[in-house]
Amino acid sequence: MEVVEQPAGFWIRLGALIIDGLLIFVAVLIVGSLIGIDVSLESDTFENFQGAVNLLYTLLLPVFWHGYTVGKRICGIRIVKLDGSDVGIGAMLLRTIVAGFVYVITLGIAFIVSIFMVVFRKDKRSIHDMLAQTYVTYQKPKDINPYQEES
Repeated sequence: MEVVEQPAGFWIRLGALIIDGLLIFVAVLIVGSLIGIDVSLESDTFENFQGAVNLLYTLLLPVFWHGYTVGKRICGIRIVKLDGSDVGIGAMLLRTIVAGFVYVITLGIAFIVSIFMVVFRKDKRSIHDMLAQTYVTYQKPKDINPYQEES
């Protein structure tokens, strides 16, 4: 079994999720209004657009940004594989799509179980972390050094 270093708990993960949700909501409102989408909160088009943006953001940003989303970066946490390496698209697909499917088919019970797992497990891993072989950590990426000078 791999060693999970500096796992991030429930409240910091929730904080990052709230920041990401607000960021996506505001961005979708602005972009939607600029491209002519009905941005009223009752609009199906707005909901579909927001869902698509949220999915792409959640899937792709951690792959290209060392496990960070904007919210996670602000909170100082990131998603990594069990060996501490950066996540790839496969892990993010498992973490987002497959886990989302599990949460839906269990009518949200697996989601509630995941919350308890993050709160009470020593490694703070939830169901979607187990499926994707990932965890959320405070550990910084090894290849990003803010004090490193450009050559």
